[in-house]
Amino acid sequence: LASPQGLSFITFICYVVSSASAFLTVPLLEFLLALYFLFADAMQLNDKWQGLCWPMMDFLRCVTAALIYFVISITAVAKYSDGSYKAAGVFGFFATIVFAVDFYLIFNEVAKFLKQGDSSGADETTAHREEEENSDSDSD
Repeated sequence: LASPQGLSFITFICYVVSSASAFLTVPLLEFLLALYFLFADAMQLNDKWQGLCWPMMDFLRCVTAALIYFVISITAVAKYSDGSYKAAGVFGFFATIVFAVDFYLIFNEVAKFLKQGDSSGADETTAHREEEENSDSDSD
């Protein structure tokens, strides 16, 4: 989380220095969301609030961040000639790559989590059927 958070902060600073602040909110929101997930991980909120699927929320955050950073970076580099926009666009491209790698790694975690849920559900169903068969044979 430190790398996307750092790149989001640097991109935010580049957009603050530039003349127009149209793209300012995306890096700020991503910086704050990454800070929230870092805080939640440090305070072990994922253990306390188990009703939420934390890996899926982090995955969706990374996917949307990668897509939005890619779009605003292309726009910043192509549309504006100011040096700070170009720097923000370059850092935005780096952030896109980092978020893409992050959501790939999180996707692997989510896939493992879902496979564990499927196998435990299959085991419970098999155990439930065996119990029913045993109770049926005992009653005969």
